Parts: sequence; C-alpha cells; structure tokens
Amino acid sequence: MEMIKNIAVLLVGFVLLIKGADFFVEGSSSIAKLLKVPSVIIGLTIVAIGTSAPELSVSITASLAGNNALSISNVIGSNIFNLLMVVGISAIMLPMKVEKGIMKKEFPMMLAVSVLMIGMLFITKLTDGEYGISRICGIVLFVLFVAFIIYMVVSAMKNRVEADGEVKTHNMLVSIIFVVGGIAAIKFGGDFVVNSASGIAKAMGMTDTLIGLTIVALGTSLPELVTSIVAVRKGENDLALGNVVGSNLCNILLILGVAGSISPIMLNGTSGMEAMIDGIYMIIVSFITFLFARKKYEISRIEGAVMVALYLAYMVYAVLRVYI
Repeated sequence: MEMIKNIAVLLVGFVLLIKGADFFVEGSSSIAKLLKVPSVIIGLTIVAIGTSAPELSVSITASLAGNNALSISNVIGSNIFNLLMVVGISAIMLPMKVEKGIMKKEFPMMLAVSVLMIGMLFITKLTDGEYGISRICGIVLFVLFVAFIIYMVVSAMKNRVEADGEVKTHNMLVSIIFVVGGIAAIKFGGDFVVNSASGIAKAMGMTDTLIGLTIVALGTSLPELVTSIVAVRKGENDLALGNVVGSNLCNILLILGVAGSISPIMLNGTSGMEAMIDGIYMIIVSFITFLFARKKYEISRIEGAVMVALYLAYMVYAVLRVYI
C-alpha cells in the first residue's frame, strides 16, 4: 500500500514539475520576446533556467533533508540525459543544425564547468576525506553562475533584435502570473518527487545514486526534452541546443552552487566513487556531442541514434552495478 502511495505521489510530482516548468518557460519566453531578446539567448538563459527549475527544486529539497547523494546524482543524470537523449532524439527527428557561436563559446564553457565539478569532487575528497561539494565550492559555483548570467545579459544587450521563432506572447501581467504560478508548481512538485522517490528507493533496495540517475533525472529532464523537440519541429535549432547547453551549465553552477552553499554535499564510500564514474562519463559524452556538432555544424540522424544508444547502455550499467 505504501508503494502505491509513493508511486502516485511521484506521478503527481512529475506532473507539477513538467506543467510548472511549461508555464514558467512560456511566461519567461513571452517576457523575453517583449524585451526583444534573440532566441539563442532565450535558450541559453530563460528557457535553460526554467527547464532546470525541477532539478533545482529537487536538489535544494534533498540538500535541506540531508539527502545529498540525490543532489549530485540528479545533476549528473540530468546532464547525461540532456546530452544523449534530448539532443539524440531531437537529431533523429530532424538533423540538428548547430549555431557556430554556441560551439565557440557556450559549449566550451559547459565542458570546462563539467571538468571543474569533477575537480571539486576530488579536491573535497583530499581535504575532507569524502567526495563531495564543500560549502566553499558551492559558493564558487554560484558566483560563476552569476558571472555567466551577467555575460549573457551583456551579450543580449549587444545583439538586441526582434526575437525570432514562434514564441507565444502574452501581456506582461499574464506572463508574470505564468512565471510565479510555474515556480509554485515546481516547488511543490520537487517536494513530492524527492519524498516519494526516496520511499521507492528504499522499498526496492535501490541506492539514492541510482534513483537520482534514473527516475529523478528522467522526470526532471522531461521539460528539456519536450522544449527541445518542439523547438526542432519549429526550426528553432538555436533554442534547442541552447536549451541543453544552458540547462547543463545551470544544473552544475546554479543547482550544485545553491545546494552546496546551503549544506555541504558529502558522499559516503560507494556513492562517492559512483559519482566520480558518472561524472567522468558525463564529460566523455560531452566531448562526443561536441565532436558530432563541430564536424559539420550539424548532428545527423545516425549520430543522434548513437547518442541514444550510449544513454541506454549506460542506464543498463547503472542498474547492473547495484544488483550485481
């Protein structure tokens, strides 16, 4: 009976997360268009932050509850899902054209930040005896997030034009209501997901790392998947890839930055080693995605299929390492 209750709460949480993110993105994108911000900037900032809001809510809730393994595994799992499944499925649907500016600036930033995160996990192991993100590291990540947003705002001001793309526009008041309502749904959805996911994990004998890499990562990454697929179908490739790159940057800088600043994220024993392995895999698939996108500034259907296969293979490994 308790399992059925947890599954029901988990589903309700996912619905709140997805619909909350949907309202948040629609309201934020509407505001951005009213302010005449280009779609690539929308993808890298407003949409990225909006679609990362579920991960932020889940990780902050987990951090406050002392369930820190879920925070890091959720971020790593979401980033891997974004790179391999969101980009992969989008490319399978329609070969993804890649904006050269992203490959020269923001994508290398994402790679650098991913390497920095792994470095912080290792440094914390040397200084505190356990892998994790210390409070100082969390503050550094958050400061870098603020710097990234300032950089993007300055870039937007220099390239201020009529925003392209079929973005639904509301008046400013309705847009703000969408943003506030979306944030509220995301907050409560995050609470439901963390509580029910932890219950399911214990009942099934799953570790927090596995539940974060699979169930929670999938659920909180659905907004990125839906947003990118819709963007590709509308021909908004800048918005699609920008959403993934921006979301992965936000996941590390904002989510781990805030969660780590609230409470040091420390991983015990096996959880720490698994986080390192997962983090290294995240960096590897980041480089693979970069090479695919950089080759002809397009990700083909075949390359998209390879990326999806890499994700499925890794999920099999993630499950087997728990039960074998």
